[in-house]
Formats: sequence, structure tokens, C-alpha cells
Amino acid sequence: MKKILIIADGILAKQFLEKVMETEAGENSYTIITYKEETLPKRRPENFKFFEFDPTSYEKLAVVLNEQFFQIMILLSNEIDVTATYKNIRRIDNKVRIVLMDRWGLQLEDKRLFMVNSREILASRFTDHLPNMPIMAQNIGLGIGEIMEVSIPVGSSYAYRHLASIEQSKWKIAAVYRANALLLPRPTLMLLPNDLILLVGDPKVLQSVFRSIKRELGQFPSPFGSSIYCLVDMLEMNDKEMESLLNDALLLHSKLNSNKLHIKVIHPTYCKSLDKIKSYHSTHINVMIDYYETNPRKVLRADTETMDIGLIVTMNRFFQHNRKALYKTKLPVFKMGKRGFSSLNQGVVLSNDAHEIEQESSVIFDVATQLALEIKLYTYNPDHPEAKNSLIEHFENLSKIFGREVDMIQSEKNPLFKLKNRDNILQFLPFSHKILESNMLSIFSTDMDKLHFKLADNYQLFIPVNTN
Repeated sequence: MKKILIIADGILAKQFLEKVMETEAGENSYTIITYKEETLPKRRPENFKFFEFDPTSYEKLAVVLNEQFFQIMILLSNEIDVTATYKNIRRIDNKVRIVLMDRWGLQLEDKRLFMVNSREILASRFTDHLPNMPIMAQNIGLGIGEIMEVSIPVGSSYAYRHLASIEQSKWKIAAVYRANALLLPRPTLMLLPNDLILLVGDPKVLQSVFRSIKRELGQFPSPFGSSIYCLVDMLEMNDKEMESLLNDALLLHSKLNSNKLHIKVIHPTYCKSLDKIKSYHSTHINVMIDYYETNPRKVLRADTETMDIGLIVTMNRFFQHNRKALYKTKLPVFKMGKRGFSSLNQGVVLSNDAHEIEQESSVIFDVATQLALEIKLYTYNPDHPEAKNSLIEHFENLSKIFGREVDMIQSEKNPLFKLKNRDNILQFLPFSHKILESNMLSIFSTDMDKLHFKLADNYQLFIPVNTN
């Protein structure tokens, strides 16, 4: 039997004591200290002892603390009394665990002290009743947001996805509730709109997951970042290439939900092109001239680490020479084609890997919607023909909820050869480690991700794959 000391005063303390006495099963022994008898409930169970005195009195408190208590709880309505009582307890016993109700934002450094902020709890309970808000578990676990219940809205990027396709690093889907029934998680289980899912994990990670679940179309480049970035190297690029890069970046900035376009210039040369680039500087376009750093990889790393970038726009030559550096940014990369952005009217998905494509499908639909592109899904996997069925099912479901037609083409021959000479397509690819492999070593592969260079003259969007 554990001995618990409760030091209580006020209306909230009385309600707390009533609740304890109603639910207590006689397994603990309680000692109650209060200022006045009015705080105590009428019902007095046998395993409760009661004292009526001022707990800020060190001498009186020391008499009670002659007993060895497992835990002490302080619920007092006066800040000075709370602080004085806490200090008295620590003078007598510096090891006992203390749970303290904090209404004032007290600053007490004590590893054996757990403070319950009543204002935060009340605000949290009110917030729970707002629509489209995460519900945090309050009475189990640590109560700090490590357990969360979230509903899957229609149009969510998580709807119609198999659990196996959802990377869960530092968090887990612990349970799925559907039509008042509990479904235990399994890799093949598909999440549906209006499902309730129970999440467990790092509170900060769960907040990010919640935003991702609730995210609707029209938000890209979010959740990767809020802005678009392009790097202009005036030593490596001629006037025509710079103009093409900037035109495409400006068009993307105007069509996508981008807060700002960042243009970084290295190796600046005083000429008309530089003057033109400088003229773009405005509220929503940030032109930065770097006169000192000459290594584009260092510039790229520094900028992506310090700015809220969600999409990098680059030319094919820069992409091929700096694939590893771009991959390390873990950001989407929009690689330019040769035939002009304005000609694009189709988004093409060619990957063999159904798992990776299912991960990035919400981004594909988002970008295709914002750029007004038709979506064509080519299924070609001679090594694993059965893998296409789940991918087709996934895209069919997304097609229904987003109201977007998806042309699904089952190809017996590698569609790369058919699409190589098309000038109106944007290819969506997972930005996985396979993109980093040598083009010469990949030339005989049947994996369409490894053969990305076959469509190097076309526009391509490389979308990071979560590999944690």
C-alpha cells in the first residue's frame, strides 16, 4: 500500500478530493492536510486521515512528514502558499516525488517535481471541441501530446494509403477506428476517409504528422517549405540559359502556392544579364548576389539549411553534376527540360516501385492540380508484375476523392522509349538513392527510376522519399 500526502485548499481541491474518494479502491493510504474542514467531502473513507492546519508552517508540516510518503500532491489556491509549502517539504525531504498544481507559471527546477499547469489543461480541453483540431490524451501516458487522435478527412494525403507506404519514424499508428470498430494496424490495411487513427510518438513529430494529414491540395511546395529557390552561376551559364532558368522559376512561382522566390547569384559578372536579374527584386522575389562564395554545393547547402525552401529549380547540367548535393537537401527538385515550360500539359508517372509512388502520390496530385496537368500512370514492372495492382487501386481511389481523371496505361514494353520524344510532359520521380547511381551502370536496368536520364531532355520533378 502506497502512502500519499495531499495538501489541498479551495473549490478545485474539494472537487479533486471528491473524485479521488469516489474512484479509490482502497489500495492506497491517504493523508489530507487542509486549512479548513469545508474543503473536505462529507464522505470519509477509512484509508484517509485528515489534518487541519496551515501547511506553510514548517514545524507543523515536519510532524506529518515523519512518515515516509510515496508521493505528495499540492493543490493550493494561493501562489505564496504553494511556494512556501513546496520549500518546506524540500527542507524536510529532498527525494520524495511532488505533484504540484501550477496556475501562475512557476519556475521551479526540480527533477522530482511534476507541475500540472491548470491553465494549459483548460485551454487544451476547450481546444479539443474545435473542429479539425488534434485531440491529445490527457489522463494517460505523460499527458504532453505523445498520444493523439486524428480523423482522416476526405481529400487527405493519407486517405486510401496502405500503412506499409507510410513511413513512421519517431511515431507510430497504434490503432485505427472505423465505423465504431477497432482495427489493429497491419501493413496491408488501407486508411479511408473518416477513419480515426490513434498516434503515439514524439509530441513535436505528431504535430507535424497532424498538419500533413489535414493538408489539402493546392499547398505545394508545403510541407517541404514555403518558397522556391534557384541558383544562377554566371560563370557556368550563358545568357540564354540564365534567361530560361529564371523564366521557368518565375512561372512556377506564379502558379504554385509559393510565398517567395529566392534567386541566388554566384560568380557575378557586371553585364546586362546581372542588371536584369537585379530588377526582379521585389516583395515576393528575393535576389541575392554572393561575391565571395564560389562553390555552388556549399552555397546550396547553406541556403537550404537557413531558408524556408520547399522546391529547387535547376537546369539539367547542374542536376547531373550535383545530384548528390541536391539529394542531401531532402527537397523536391524541378529539373528543366529543353522544350519550354509553357508546353507542359501532362504529368507522367513511370516508377516501378509502388511503395515509393504511393508515398509521393499526394504531391503528384497537388502539383498536377496547380499546374493544370493531366495525369498519366504507366505501370511497367517486368520483375514484379503483381505490384501494379495495389498502385492502380491507390490512384483510382485518389482520382475519385480529388475529382481528377487519371489515365492508367498498362504497358508491356518500357514506356520510356515512347515518351522520349514528347515535349509536353512533366515526369514525376521518387528522389531516391537510385537516382545517384551512374548512368553507365544503369543503362541495362529495367528499373525506370535508374533510367531517369533517358528523359533528361524533358521536365522532371524529383520528390524526396522518406527512408527513415
